[in-house]
Amino acid sequence: MVKKKDQTTEEKILAAAKKVFVENGLAGARMQDIADKAGINKALLHYYFRSKEKLFEVIFKEATSKLFPRVTAIFSSDIPLFDIIRQFTSEYVEIVLENPYLPLFVLNEINKQPHAFSQKLFGNNRPPVHKLAEKIEKEIKKGLIKPISPAHLIINMLSMCVFPFVGKPMIQLMMNIDELQFRNMMEQRKTLIADFIIASIKK
Repeated sequence: MVKKKDQTTEEKILAAAKKVFVENGLAGARMQDIADKAGINKALLHYYFRSKEKLFEVIFKEATSKLFPRVTAIFSSDIPLFDIIRQFTSEYVEIVLENPYLPLFVLNEINKQPHAFSQKLFGNNRPPVHKLAEKIEKEIKKGLIKPISPAHLIINMLSMCVFPFVGKPMIQLMMNIDELQFRNMMEQRKTLIADFIIASIKK
């Protein structure tokens, strides 16, 4: 008789794996660590997922399947630049609030193996950053925004969204805030980041 997989056990494994991958990266993560954190034995873990690579793919695809299609749609849209900035910052923060391990994990892995991980991350469907850059240049030529390098503007958008999650432990320690206070702060940043960037380039 084939044993039926239990959804609750699988969810426990995925939650445990997310924590272990964030703490140790893909290369440093061990199946035993994941099993221990999930409160199960290693044999049961292997029954659900044959390897940590298979486990990683499930977790990673779940998170990126929500984030990158939205980023691509926003960057490709014909809406005004300020609306793109507002949509991007709001969508990014919203998704990462639900998947807080994602930015740190991506940064750790892409620094270890940039080309291989970039291929795993995007495949042949990289976000159309060039379209956003073209829109920025057009807005500058029209005199609608201050002259700024499109690369710097895009980096400003990304870094202001990413850093609070990567630096979360330090921010919580320095500001003496708990998990709920941090989350409330991030909710505020959905609009605060966009307001700050728009004010810096608006004529």
